Parts: sequence; structure tokens; C-alpha cells
Amino acid sequence: MNIQQLEYVIAVDNFRHFAKAAEMCFVTQPTLSMMIQKLEEELDVKIFDRTKHPVEPTSVGKQIIAQARISLRYFKQIKEVVENEQNMAKGTFKLGIIPTIAPYLVPALLNKQHATGSDIELILKECTTGKLIEDIQRGVLDGGVLAGPLNHPHLVEMPLYYEKFYAYVSPCDAVFNEKEIDLDRVDIQNVWLLENEHCLRGQIERLCQLKKKSLSGTSPMIKYESGSIETLINVVDYNDGITIIPEMHAMGLCEEKQENLRTFKNITAVREVSLVVSTDYVRKTMINAISGMIRNSVPKSMQNPELKKFVVDL
Repeated sequence: MNIQQLEYVIAVDNFRHFAKAAEMCFVTQPTLSMMIQKLEEELDVKIFDRTKHPVEPTSVGKQIIAQARISLRYFKQIKEVVENEQNMAKGTFKLGIIPTIAPYLVPALLNKQHATGSDIELILKECTTGKLIEDIQRGVLDGGVLAGPLNHPHLVEMPLYYEKFYAYVSPCDAVFNEKEIDLDRVDIQNVWLLENEHCLRGQIERLCQLKKKSLSGTSPMIKYESGSIETLINVVDYNDGITIIPEMHAMGLCEEKQENLRTFKNITAVREVSLVVSTDYVRKTMINAISGMIRNSVPKSMQNPELKKFVVDL
């Protein structure tokens, strides 16, 4: 058994396809297949069921792959400890970003990376909070940018910035002429939401107290759930009702659409955006470099730690 074999096993599990795994490992498919077969013979088990399409790990294979991921992560940390001691911020960093942040952060982040001539190769992946957490724990991602706080026992959260929530209101809605939105006066049935897989939805539900009002007899009849904020805005434009959007999206709206933005009456509501890594991630120099790049990509006004007291829980 060797490190290379473990890397090949993990690659096949990631892609569930031998040819794609071989391509990513820069070897031929016969070479990769042979190395995995030798490992299976050494362990006297089948790691993958090759009769399935896509290929699937066997029951014992799943356990082997999980342990292989742990072993490889600790193996890599030997070199990372040295690089951290030498204050080296270079190499690859695989960063996941949730969909309600990625469209606004990624362009600015890539621009900053290019402008500074950084030695860090950023590999960016857009994924939901649940998938992001899973991939960090599996070692597929080095870190992630998401809304918190998560208070997860195996993750470290480093707050980066705080963005306010705004109501985006249809001109057809009864509250459109109000300068500030009183959430107690909002018709809950006309609040348009993201799909359940987005953590932003949970924050909006807490902000609007949808669940509490539902229990009191007013059932929110959500007619449409969207996977994107942009779609929700378009729905509001062509119908009545409101949706709630984060500050970064509000800043990117055209002048005409910004006229539909409203703050909340007697409420300051924000979401905390953090860089998240595993508790055993050792490259503090790399983390500091990545967090610095992200902070340089967002307005300074969003980096006021005093805003933390207004964070809406997930």
C-alpha cells in the first residue's frame, strides 16, 4: 500500500469514473486501474463495484476510502507544517463558496488575485452549505465561504464581513410606498423565498418569523421557490409581494431596481460571512492570505465587527 494508490482510490470515488479519475491524476486508465487492483489484492477485498454505472464503492470500500482521505490529509500536513513555519503562502487552495455569495464575491476575488500576482492557485467551487461542510470534512475542499455562525464542532469559522438584508418590494405591493418595511404589516403569503437547501432561506424565515406566524394560524402559501436571488427579484418585478436580499446583491442592482429596495423598521438585520476550515487545517499563513484577499474584495463598510450583534441566526 502506498500514498499513490490511496490518491487513485479517492479520485475514483470523487468522479465515480475510472477514465476521469485517471485524467485528473495524469496517468493512463490502465495504470490507475492496475494500481487499485493491486491494492485490492493486497487487502483481499473489492474497494469498487465495477459492474455499477457509475462505479460505486463497496460497503468495505466506503470505509477504506474514508480512512484514505484522513490518511492523505495528515500526510499532506507534514509538508504544510513546514510551509507554515516558513510563512509560505503559495500552492493550491480549493475554496467552496455558497451560491448566494459566489456571484458577487468571485469576480472581485479573482480580480484581486490577478492584480496582486499571488502565488496561490485558487480553485473555486460553488456549492450549498451542506455540501460545502461535507467536502471540507472529507478533504475535497480546503475551506469555504458561507454564512454563519455554524458552531460546528469540527470546523473553525473566521468572520470576514457582515452584509445587511434589504427588502425588495414590488410596486404593486401595499407596502411599496413605505420608506421602511414593518415586517409585522407584511402579508406573509407574498414573501418569495429561496429553496430549502439555501441557508439564506433559514435566515429570512427567522427574520420574518414565518414559522411562528404559521403556527398562529396564518399559513404562508409559498407559490414558488427559486434557486437564485435574481429569479426571485424578477418574480417580484412581474407580480406583487416582496423578497429579501443581501447587501452585495442589492449593490449590484441597476438604478431602476434600486428604487424598489427598502430597509426594515426598527430592525438592523445582517448575515455573517466567514471563511471556514477544518479544525485540523494547519496552514495559518495560507488562511491569512485567503481571508485577506476576500476582505480586500468587499467594501470596508461591511467589515465592521460591531455589526455582529445584528446577525440573524441560521
